Amino acid sequence: MSQLKKSPLHDRHEALGARFAEFGGWSMPLQYAGIVGEHKAVRSSVGVFDVSHLGKARLKGAGAAEFLNSAITNDAAKITVGQAQYTVLCNAEGGVVDDLIWYWLADDEVFLIPNAANTAEVVRLLAAAAPEGLSVTDEHDDYAVLAVQGPRSDETLTALGLPVGHDYMRFDAGAWHGVQLTVCRTGYTGERGYELVVPAAQAGAVWDAVLAAGQPYGIVPAGLGARDTLRTEMGYPLHGQDLRPDLSAGQCGVGWAIGWRKDAFWGDAALRAERAAGPARRLIGLLSLGRGIPRPQMSVLYDGAEVGEVTSGTFSPTLAKGIALALLPPALTPGTQVSVVVRGREEPFEVVKPPFVTTGVRAS
Repeated sequence: MSQLKKSPLHDRHEALGARFAEFGGWSMPLQYAGIVGEHKAVRSSVGVFDVSHLGKARLKGAGAAEFLNSAITNDAAKITVGQAQYTVLCNAEGGVVDDLIWYWLADDEVFLIPNAANTAEVVRLLAAAAPEGLSVTDEHDDYAVLAVQGPRSDETLTALGLPVGHDYMRFDAGAWHGVQLTVCRTGYTGERGYELVVPAAQAGAVWDAVLAAGQPYGIVPAGLGARDTLRTEMGYPLHGQDLRPDLSAGQCGVGWAIGWRKDAFWGDAALRAERAAGPARRLIGLLSLGRGIPRPQMSVLYDGAEVGEVTSGTFSPTLAKGIALALLPPALTPGTQVSVVVRGREEPFEVVKPPFVTTGVRAS
């Protein structure tokens, strides 16, 4: 087994008493003081996550954005330079190779943030298809990414002199004590917040500064455990569970990120055919009506027959209930009662449309 990679902030996490877990080939902090407390701090005040395991790649050369647009599902025509966009990269069958965010830096340059385990494959696929004169480089180890998330994230970053207040999915260049970084109003928690792309060599100093600046606002370091409960409350899919190469983008809750009016993109023929026929299943939410806590791969029953499976399941600290994302037939619409087999028992759940909670992610 290959050795797990470590974040540039690994020593900080050790000093804070973090519990670590493997994620996408990286050893990352799962929690510090506790998942529930970290989750609630992000919902009510502010938390900071190390998400440096996320990939980083760069496309540079004439027509960089145009080439990327020919591959990804979303439509670059919806945004412009200075904006970021969530999108999906599919295989020929319409299955999800990866979901990622791309930053439109300039006419001839874009920056990508794929998922940790998929970075090399995304770079390989794009490099193999790129026209002459366009470079695709893997910069995974060159940068750290800090996610400052929560209602008090603006005050925290303002105290550091960093730019805040830009619209959702926009980014701006910033500097802290000579460290050049990018501040993007994105995140995976559903709360108002920002992600800082920082040179790896300066990541420790910036992490320390963020924690100090957020102290008056109750900031806590938060691990990937809280990130998972937060994203599940929002119904955000996770690659490897809700998003997979064997599952079409049209089924797994990211159909909104498909630019159907585009002439072509990778996997478009299969996805258009599925759209015309109607998908056989779709990703939808489940809310516990009892005490059952769902987990991935648990069976979902309707009228005693197995009709699908849980792809993501957890305890919601906000609702104090079990919640899940599950692949189910489209006929099982919100309001339908189903059962999830939890430790051999059939537990009652209601089909619901995510998000499970209302948050301030797009608040001005």
